Amino acid sequence: MSKRPWGFVVGGLLVALLLAGVVSSYASAHPDGLDSSLLRGCTVDAEGEITGGSCPAQRERDHELGDSPLADYGVRGLDNDFLSTGLSGVLGVLLTFAVGGGAFWLLRRRGAADPSGPADPSGPADPSGPADPSGPGWETGDRAGTERAASAR
Repeated sequence: MSKRPWGFVVGGLLVALLLAGVVSSYASAHPDGLDSSLLRGCTVDAEGEITGGSCPAQRERDHELGDSPLADYGVRGLDNDFLSTGLSGVLGVLLTFAVGGGAFWLLRRRGAADPSGPADPSGPADPSGPADPSGPGWETGDRAGTERAASAR
């Protein structure tokens, strides 16, 4: 395959950027399945604070990277939630694309520079290719043509 899929890659990147930059801001702010399952057994007030009961969420601690620039699906320092979430998503997509693209580039360079790959056990391909049954000598009942084709293989 000599044609590179640049259109497909660029199109996929643009779709991912659109989803991360715009659509992600419309995601639900309610707890997902994991968060809600960790709250089972506890009583929670309107602000989401645990007021009683016993549940695994009571043992939660702040994450050690909680003050990083892209923590909590936003960009630290931006007060506009829509812009903060969108920019965080766009930066995440670009970072992921750069790391993935770099890894594929390195693997491709490594594969091209390694001429000591495994030998093909079947040997070189036959340059003449398979015999063409529609060619001369393949008519019905032509025994000589069949023998010529068999000996050519």
